[in-house]
Amino acid sequence: MVIRIRRANSSKPMSRNSFPFLSRFSPGSRCSTPVAVWALVGFLIVLQLWNLISHTNIQSKHAHRNSMIHHPLLRELQVVEEENIQMPPPRRRSPRAAKRKPKRATTLVDEFLDENSQIRHVFFPSAKMAVDPTKDNGNDSFYYYPGRVWLDTEGNPIQAHGGGILYDERSETYYWYGEYKDGPTYHAHKKGAARVDVIGVGCYSSKDLWTWKNEGIVLAAEPENEAHDLHKSNILERPKVIYNSKTAKYVMWMHIDDTNYTKASVGVATSSTPVGPFTYLHSKRPHNSDSRDMTIFKDDDNTAYIIYSSDDNSELHIGPLDKDYLDVTGVVRRVLVGQHREAPAVFKYDGTYYMITSGCTGWAPNEARAHAADSMMGQWETMGDPCVVGGNSKVFRFATFFSQGSFVVPVFGFEGLFVFMADRWNPADLRDSRYVWLPLIVGGAVDRPLDYSFGFPLWSRVSIYWHRRWRLPPQWNGKIV
Repeated sequence: MVIRIRRANSSKPMSRNSFPFLSRFSPGSRCSTPVAVWALVGFLIVLQLWNLISHTNIQSKHAHRNSMIHHPLLRELQVVEEENIQMPPPRRRSPRAAKRKPKRATTLVDEFLDENSQIRHVFFPSAKMAVDPTKDNGNDSFYYYPGRVWLDTEGNPIQAHGGGILYDERSETYYWYGEYKDGPTYHAHKKGAARVDVIGVGCYSSKDLWTWKNEGIVLAAEPENEAHDLHKSNILERPKVIYNSKTAKYVMWMHIDDTNYTKASVGVATSSTPVGPFTYLHSKRPHNSDSRDMTIFKDDDNTAYIIYSSDDNSELHIGPLDKDYLDVTGVVRRVLVGQHREAPAVFKYDGTYYMITSGCTGWAPNEARAHAADSMMGQWETMGDPCVVGGNSKVFRFATFFSQGSFVVPVFGFEGLFVFMADRWNPADLRDSRYVWLPLIVGGAVDRPLDYSFGFPLWSRVSIYWHRRWRLPPQWNGKIV
């Protein structure tokens, strides 16, 4: 900060005598050095006391949180499994082909994206292994199998991709909204990304987060009007729904785009019931900025926020919605600038705001990042990769278990326990994309200091634990307590 002092009605140059307090620190003053030394000592003492108090607060918070994550029911979820996927033998190539174009080393991500890979069954298990809540599963009841086909109560694969969960307190029911992709996958043009024509937003209801009833398409595509945002040739992604107690409306926000991803807008729809039908209102670029992957978050004080990737996905923007949740306000904050993050999933625990994001690599999986802040509009810091897997499974971890996050669901009654919702995208057949739901636990000290400070933050580490088979604690009854 530069403070300018202007002389009034004087043509004389300013001297040190014009400011008597500066004479104490003049080069010739004998007391300047002792005063400076004692000032420095005093500053260091205050700093040390502040660090001591902060450290005590951190230890107290961590002791409380650690007591929760060491609960026997949560300890079981923290025992991760190894996932050492073996690369298949290289395919034979003719000498002529090898000479024309030397082949680079194939990676597991390449195998994941190759629909003809010899190990494709590892990433996309056969439909014969589907999770079917309608059957008598015996000891397998209520167990999640990340990556397997997941059936609804009618025996059909769930179609709610890139989605989110709304817990409706009035009906004590969970509603899962997502992209309904039960159509053929194709490319609109040679360089276009794999896509499915817009069908609409699917909705499923559940009392236990495992048995899901199909409530139908609650926001349908527009089949005829090519100028409409919801025309089947456009893009509808990542729908999220929150409830506005003031207007008694369920409000849906979603990413709206054209085939080439140049519209880069958000769309808004409302309904009087959680199962629709939702009425589409409009689309816009929030804060006059391009918007692609997005989510919304409703805080404890009923303030709702939109979080979206912007500036060609190089940063995230966060801003509060108006009181009706139908538009943004003029307030916005740019965060994670230059980090190229997308697929934000926001949740709150013990007064701290957390966010999981992915990198920007299209349908290909990449490394997740966890971030935290003391307030939604505050300074967001990156805490590193939250994924935890046993063995030497770096690729599996750095690819977020070959999935991309979409939402984080709190498990009511178990402090610090959440469900991390992710999609394992299948760009060869998007309707066959799978769901990867895993336990997320907040607890323990972080292992990375703040970017702008020498100290460690007050918040706790975020960990997503890999399991081939897992379930929520049996004592959980699905309700808010």
